[in-house]
Amino acid sequence: MNEKGYTLLEILVALTIVGIIFSIGYVGFRSFSQRQEMQAVARNIRGDLRLAQGQALAGKKPSGANCDSPATLDGFNFSVDSATTYSINAVCSGGLIETKSVSMPSGITIAAGAVNPIVFKIIGNGTNITGQVVINITQTGTTNTASITVTEGGEIQ
Repeated sequence: MNEKGYTLLEILVALTIVGIIFSIGYVGFRSFSQRQEMQAVARNIRGDLRLAQGQALAGKKPSGANCDSPATLDGFNFSVDSATTYSINAVCSGGLIETKSVSMPSGITIAAGAVNPIVFKIIGNGTNITGQVVINITQTGTTNTASITVTEGGEIQ
């Protein structure tokens, strides 16, 4: 009798090969998605730095007791509050008004540079930075890191 089909051994070998290929693909995908998450966080921080800079350049004075007349707007600052949070505040002669507060995603930390907070002064008066400041972002459990540089003139890289 000539029966056609696969033996148990052939099926086990095929399943083992498929399992190995799947495992390698999963590890690669996980690493890729972690890198993408880091890049997204870095893009968001750059965007928030540009938001603070743009509001300062525009002289956009928020409403609130600390900024209402006769108080004047001095600029906007980007402040790393802890390893997992940062905020953007309007700096008025009457005090600070928080305009945005951000918590980092799980497993990602932020470290302030030599100057914290970074102040973007109004109407093109520059920043409070001498030289440049580097903000570091790190993903725990991986080797993924990102750096954002802000120069004395306000250039964000």
